[in-house]
Amino acid sequence: MSHPHQTNFLLEPADIERLANLAGPFDSHLRQIELRLGVEIANRGNVFRVTGRDAGAIERAKKLLQSLYAETDHEVFDSHAIALRLSEANVDDDPASVAYTPQEVAVKVKRGTIRGRGANQAKYLHRITTHDINFGIGPAGTGKTFLAVAMAVEALNESRVQRLVLVRPAVEAGEKLGFLPGDLSQKVDPYLRPLYDALYEMLGVEKVAKLLERNVIEIAPLAYMRGRTLNDAFVILDEAQNTTIEQMKMFLTRLGFGSTAVVTGDLTQIDLPKHVKSGLRDAIDVLRDVDGVSFTFFEARDVVRHPLVARIVSAYERRDAADAATGPA
Repeated sequence: MSHPHQTNFLLEPADIERLANLAGPFDSHLRQIELRLGVEIANRGNVFRVTGRDAGAIERAKKLLQSLYAETDHEVFDSHAIALRLSEANVDDDPASVAYTPQEVAVKVKRGTIRGRGANQAKYLHRITTHDINFGIGPAGTGKTFLAVAMAVEALNESRVQRLVLVRPAVEAGEKLGFLPGDLSQKVDPYLRPLYDALYEMLGVEKVAKLLERNVIEIAPLAYMRGRTLNDAFVILDEAQNTTIEQMKMFLTRLGFGSTAVVTGDLTQIDLPKHVKSGLRDAIDVLRDVDGVSFTFFEARDVVRHPLVARIVSAYERRDAADAATGPA
């Protein structure tokens, strides 16, 4: 295993206000740079130390910090400005800069600290931190929605976003919505229940009720998103395998400044009519190489429910693979 490299340097002139501007609230700007470059940044006043496994990433972090500090005398930074500078600096261009193990992301919520279980969940959390649009794709029980809601709640708690918007397509899985009793919100609520459950676990029932009342948290069917632009929001589209191509495009183009989107879905659970292509499957084809969009693919081994669930998922996967090879019986 390679030993960490490190570099020490001074940022001059030593100025408390400029250093605070560079570091951000609770060192959030430094954390942003650490996560993107896979390094650790420590400082005492204007004395900085950057440590990491890749010497190239350390050098890029040093140059970036020096250039940002030069701007602090005339520019007030926020997280968007730091993200912009990271993109402008092409920090991802060097293959060495992406060859590191993602730094662990610990999500702090009411129930305690949540960390990724296994490599895929850890990568998923890291990518949500460093990308504006993220796809989590895989079977039920792999933590796709739960972890996305945890990241959203933390972003809200730390005031990185002003609101949470949790969205699901209201597609009937074998039952027709029109035949359920009640008005639209009562009909749609059962489809949104998993999102409510995750929120209750993170924040508690009373706080969720208050935030829903104040519209800080909005839980809505996908159709409600048309014609809107969502700024400073954390937006989650759940069950995205049941979107059409047009709905997926509509959703992704709602994203405004300062927003993060997470799209979750399971391609084995599509409830659309047979002749309609899933918007999630289409997005994988179209957006796979788009800069700023991340994809995390979960498998049966990532299932964190009852061990039997993982075995059930695997059994169905084997059957589907056999059907694909020979044609269904």
